[in-house]
Amino acid sequence: MKNETGILATYGSIVLNVFLFAIKMWAGVVSGSIAIIADAWHTLSDSISSIAVLIGLKISAKPADSNHPYGHGRAELISSLVIGILLAVIGFNFLMESIVKLRSHEEVIFGNLAIIVTIISAVVKEIMAQYSIIIGKKTKSKSMVADGWHHRSDAISSLIILVGIFIGKYYWWVDGVLGIIVSFLLFYTTYSIMKENISILLGESIDEELRNDIVSMAPEVSDFDIMPHHFLVHHYGNHTELTFHIRLPGRLSLDEAHVIGTKYEIIIKERHNIQATVHIDALEFNDNKDF
Repeated sequence: MKNETGILATYGSIVLNVFLFAIKMWAGVVSGSIAIIADAWHTLSDSISSIAVLIGLKISAKPADSNHPYGHGRAELISSLVIGILLAVIGFNFLMESIVKLRSHEEVIFGNLAIIVTIISAVVKEIMAQYSIIIGKKTKSKSMVADGWHHRSDAISSLIILVGIFIGKYYWWVDGVLGIIVSFLLFYTTYSIMKENISILLGESIDEELRNDIVSMAPEVSDFDIMPHHFLVHHYGNHTELTFHIRLPGRLSLDEAHVIGTKYEIIIKERHNIQATVHIDALEFNDNKDF
């Protein structure tokens, strides 16, 4: 269900972005605005990033196999990094074009077409952003959320350009300055996306709320004070592996200890959809006072 929803949203994103690219490019060429033309290419890049998301979602949906025992979920993280790189490249090109515009002292005369197209772009892109981010959070898809922020950066750049259109007739340099501002917005979005996804790839500590909830389950598993500890978590897109230790008295049989550990793993799977592996530490007889 997660991938089907994400794939459907991504196809819609590609179609809308191509449409917005066409009308923005038209408005940019008619007005001679480098900011609008660059923003048109920024919008087209959304389609490229959406294709990256689509590929990531399709690959992540593949089941685990002998070469990938934890599934293919991290394909989504890789596609998010691709989006970040695309944003950085586009932002740099945008910055260079804007500097050239300022150096040439070119003045732009915006018309009604530029105003209408920019308003349409801002509204449509924000709707797309809201939808992608909401779906991404519900399905826990990092690449969908990243794509949503890509849409939002385009909506913000359209709003900035809209402001520039109204004050552009008073200042010749507005178009070039707008290009620089939008390029830095792209750099910031790139930083946010890259930071979050690289952190996951490198490995993160367990979320404190999740840790506390798992510890609180302990009395449901055993009457002993099993003291869950040494938590390690590994994220693979929509699949998460968790390992941790519990303490049991050494006098228990192997079967008894196994039953307790397995019960704990089942409860965690049912409540959090996390594949847990419980390691059992055996306490010596003298340490079994609380048991």
